[in-house]
Amino acid sequence: MDIEFLRPFLLWSVAVNYAILMIWFLALVFAKDWIRRLHGRWFDLSPTTFDALHYGGMAVYKIGIMLFNLVPLLVLYIMGEGG
Repeated sequence: MDIEFLRPFLLWSVAVNYAILMIWFLALVFAKDWIRRLHGRWFDLSPTTFDALHYGGMAVYKIGIMLFNLVPLLVLYIMGEGG
């Protein structure tokens, strides 16, 4: 694998992962009650716990995107310009 392969790969990875994060966010904004009822069939969660779990999950997912996709992509672009 070379840098010319990794740059577009990481760029697409960032785009796809942020799209997933946005879909997750929009699903919670527009279908929160339906999702809570669906999960309520399997788990006994209060509305506050449900919100906290999703908020924490989205935070961890976003940090993972930055740590494993965005930062390496930025490093590759910085290395490519200097070299």
